[in-house]
Amino acid sequence: MADLQQLIQLGSQVQGRLQQLQSELADRSVEATAGGGLVRVRVDGRGLVRALTIDPEAFEGRDPELLADLVLGAVADAQRRAGELMQAEMRKLPSNPLSAL
Repeated sequence: MADLQQLIQLGSQVQGRLQQLQSELADRSVEATAGGGLVRVRVDGRGLVRALTIDPEAFEGRDPELLADLVLGAVADAQRRAGELMQAEMRKLPSNPLSAL
């Protein structure tokens, strides 16, 4: 029965650590640009878009579809980087929490 109690306690610890990690990632940010810096996107460590800046020069003589592609490209790059950040942080967690039993 002690093993079951330890397993429950371990599960609680892992859940707590994952919640802490989510909170820490929410406080971190990643930025990406497109079009030579005409479009800037900042996302939090979870990949949620927090800021989007478009330089007014991006509108001058440009096709709206090109501008949309720049925005989408910057968002995708920032979210990819946030995903890499999350994976790096997850790798720091114990790979086999049951080995602690």
